[in-house]
Amino acid sequence: MPERVPAPAVPADGVWDAVVVGAGPAGSAAALELARAGRSVLLIERGPFPGAKNVYGGVVYGRILDELIPRWWDEVPVQRWVTRRSTMVMTPTQAFTVDFRTQAWGQPPYNGMTTYRADFDAWLAGHAVEAGAVLVTSTVVTGLLRDERGRVTGVRTDRDDGDIRARVVIACDGVNSFLAKEAGLLPQTDAHHLTLGVKETLALPREVIEERFAITGTEGLDIEILGCTRGIPGGGFLYTNLDTVSVGVVVALTGLAKAKVRPEELIADLKAHPAIAPYLRGAELKEYAAHLIPEGGYRTMPRLAIDGMLVAGDAAAMCLAAGIWLEGVNFAIGSGMYAGRAAAEALRRRDTSASGLAGYRRLLEDSFVLADHKRLQRAPDLVLSERVQKQYPGMVCDLVQEVFTVTNPVPKRGMSRLLRDTARRHGVRLRDLARDGLAGLRVFG
Repeated sequence: MPERVPAPAVPADGVWDAVVVGAGPAGSAAALELARAGRSVLLIERGPFPGAKNVYGGVVYGRILDELIPRWWDEVPVQRWVTRRSTMVMTPTQAFTVDFRTQAWGQPPYNGMTTYRADFDAWLAGHAVEAGAVLVTSTVVTGLLRDERGRVTGVRTDRDDGDIRARVVIACDGVNSFLAKEAGLLPQTDAHHLTLGVKETLALPREVIEERFAITGTEGLDIEILGCTRGIPGGGFLYTNLDTVSVGVVVALTGLAKAKVRPEELIADLKAHPAIAPYLRGAELKEYAAHLIPEGGYRTMPRLAIDGMLVAGDAAAMCLAAGIWLEGVNFAIGSGMYAGRAAAEALRRRDTSASGLAGYRRLLEDSFVLADHKRLQRAPDLVLSERVQKQYPGMVCDLVQEVFTVTNPVPKRGMSRLLRDTARRHGVRLRDLARDGLAGLRVFG
């Protein structure tokens, strides 16, 4: 049982300007903005340190940090800067990869990085504390405090000194936000809008990683994979850290239950695949982690503000799951930052009612956070469809195999003939292929 830190000093009037629940990227960004605005802010973390409870399965894209921490790349606890991005389509015996590499992503201002969440979250929370926020760890928020009109006035915790009063509560308590549910902002958990991410972190010597993945120095590789989940809607990933490699899958919760497959079986499949196994030979398991991901997107977002309370990060379904883009941390930071700004402005105006906090949504709509979510809201329908998940991986791999198989003395067949024959073998009608292509243009174009 971790030792609790002493209770923080309460403001003279007994009321904090803001309490932020959850010291993940959203919570720390919100606390940082409020502290810089000169507000008293308490940042509550249930784990023994920020990042102790958090898992992610990919890359952190740091552009949003430009607004929070100038030249953040000089100090962020990076593992590797991603300079190679690959998309792999596979069947149990085949793999087709589109691989992109650029040196531009390996120098300031950089594009994406791999990092350990325990390091990254602690670093960002440290900036909030440095700005004046008070961090209290090993503390579970158990409920909301309300006044006689129903307005949120603080939180109840499991500490002996219990209730904490605040003018604004910002809930950044994750995908299964108990505070948002208690406030009536989130419905009871709907498994259809959740995916399960599971990940193994495997140790390999740094020089072995650099040789096998054709990278040097702090360069890194991120591989996104389709067709590795036994037909369960979802995908896989593999990315490099300095002396570890993370490999895992993200799958629909309902599909996983229906298939009666354990997630570790899917990771075992992926690790044994002929396109992946050579990368991981001799690796030793260091960590296994799992995490629920809110992939419902724009159409499942809750109301973002009520009297005295805002919701941000995964608690507000801000994770962007749009097939070729799976981004969570940057959207969490963005939503938390704008929640902090909106709360600070509402406090300045002495109006923390729902209407006084409405600036939060306006800030999100004017930024990438809701603009991207709104534009890509139909992407999950396409990416997680039956054809994309079960039929296209095999069709694509077979088509590529046919193209590059030399059939002498039989003359080569034309591409259109190969496409028709391959599509027919996989039960794909050309009009459905065209329809999906058009849908893809509408979603991503």
